[in-house]
Amino acid sequence: MDSQQTLQMQNTTIYADIADEKLVKLCQHGDNAAFAELMSRHKTAASKLALSILRDKSDAEDEVQNAFWKAYEHINQFQQEAKFSTWFTRIVVNQCLMRLRQMRRARFCFLDDTTVSEEAVAPDLPDKRRSPEQELGHLEITRVLREEIKRIPPLLRNVLMLRDVHQRPMPEVAGELGISVAAAKSRLLRARAELRQRMKRHCGATGEAVLLI
Repeated sequence: MDSQQTLQMQNTTIYADIADEKLVKLCQHGDNAAFAELMSRHKTAASKLALSILRDKSDAEDEVQNAFWKAYEHINQFQQEAKFSTWFTRIVVNQCLMRLRQMRRARFCFLDDTTVSEEAVAPDLPDKRRSPEQELGHLEITRVLREEIKRIPPLLRNVLMLRDVHQRPMPEVAGELGISVAAAKSRLLRARAELRQRMKRHCGATGEAVLLI
């Protein structure tokens, strides 16, 4: 084993037990080995995500690499308002969506220029279903909401689940919890405020819209 391989193994051991947040700080101070560790930790998940969006292994690999480069270039802008994994996931999704848009524009240009029996190809009718961007945004918001609702204290979470998730009338919510309607409303307001604050930590200053890409 040469000295370079030995050094790489030592670096892997050194960084293996360091949390992502600490590795990010090391990266921001010029530690490239720390960023390599972040790449190693998040490459598999990023690749699976990119493949689920693009449905092409080669394209997915390209965009994961592009996402890592973008993360490396902008690592000093990461303020740790959210987890590194959440921040990097957004970068991967954005890269994949840009690729889809480029592919879509190329396809539309091809259709505009194509004729069949000297007649222009008819354009497709508008599709009222969610676009890939909207669908991904919806899934991401749903995932984050579920995670944060689980972290709300049970006293507040129960009323939030009954009213906002299961759409139960307030008198039924109060009856099931054994409290007055006024108390149920008060807990619901507190629960919603708690959830808003938790979502802000995920989304940063721009709010939930950032998850919609």
